[in-house]
Amino acid sequence: MRRLLSLLLSIWLLCFAGQAGAFNDSIAVADLPAEARTTLQLIEQGGPFPYQRDGVVFGNYEKRLPLKKRGYYREYTVPTPGLKHRGPRRIVAGSEHERYYTADHYNSFRRITP
Repeated sequence: MRRLLSLLLSIWLLCFAGQAGAFNDSIAVADLPAEARTTLQLIEQGGPFPYQRDGVVFGNYEKRLPLKKRGYYREYTVPTPGLKHRGPRRIVAGSEHERYYTADHYNSFRRITP
């Protein structure tokens, strides 16, 4: 039983320890979908945004991005062709101009690089 608990703890640590804000994946602006590049341009110019929820505070409740005070992050919709709703794709923007792309509704993030 002790070995099983030790094994489970080891697996958990490998999978989840340090995940708060930890990600090693990035994506260049040029490699983003065209819709994401358009959303980035709208963020840089301050809008106008096509969705009412664009620009709302992103809470980072799952702690997948670096930990910051509430209000630091804002989220913006990246339209998904063929869908009639907002879909899963977003750009999350930090107050210090860092940008993150998620294609799977916040399950994973890639830092956007120039």
